[in-house]
This record gives sequence, structure tokens and C-alpha cells, in this order.
Amino acid sequence: MEQRLSLVTLGVADLARSVAFYEALGWRRGLRAAEGVAFFQLGGVVLSLWDENSLADDAGVPARADKGFRGMALAHNVRSREEVDAAVVAVEAAGGTVTKAPEEKFWGGYGAYVADLDGHAWEIAWNPGFAIAADGSITLPD
Repeated sequence: MEQRLSLVTLGVADLARSVAFYEALGWRRGLRAAEGVAFFQLGGVVLSLWDENSLADDAGVPARADKGFRGMALAHNVRSREEVDAAVVAVEAAGGTVTKAPEEKFWGGYGAYVADLDGHAWEIAWNPGFAIAADGSITLPD
């Protein structure tokens, strides 16, 4: 199996509301012809939004009644400390929640945690050791 992540699908309670949230961050939706699902091209990975009950059914697992921590966090790395602060402000303005305010990190960077409208955790981070290419992809140091 090749080492690759192609698509991340988030189960959402209200597709239109979630699409509006991510578009408020300035993200552009692609493949608009697809019904009942939304796609956003994020560099070499695609983020998709789909009804959470349909996603659970498709995966063959029970839907979660608990809306607490889902056991994972997505990360959005930025090119500077200032971009962390700006991204957190943008998420909050779009209706998201700041779960951990921006702070110095033990590993030498700066970051915060936010949640989208369905409680999906996103880390917003500046890591001086991760180079970010023009397309937003990062390259791990050797």
C-alpha cells in the first residue's frame, strides 16, 4: 500500500451550515455537481463534508450520540506566528470555537486549537521546522 492520504471526510450535522463555515474561512468548494456532499481541495488532500449519519452507515459503525472529543485532530500549518492568530480570529468570526488559545509550544512553535461547527478539532500551528510549499504541502525535515 502506498504511503498517502487522499481524502478526509468529516461527518456533519448540517451540510449547508458546514459548507458556509468553511467558505467563510475563504476556502473554495470544488466539484459542486456532487449532491449531498461537499469537497474542498486542500493542496494534495481533499476535505469532504458528508452527513454524519450517512458516513457512519457507510463505514458500518454506529453513529455517535456524544458530541465530545472525537479522538483526532486535523492540522492547518501556517507560515508565521501572526498567521496563527489571524486564522484563529477567522475561525471564531465564522462561528467556530477556540478550544485552546494561541500559545508557545514545547516543541518550539506556536499554535492553538479550534473546533468547527460540529466539534471537529483543528490545530492551527506555526512550526519553524516544517517548510510549507506554495501549494500548502509540508515537507518533514530529515
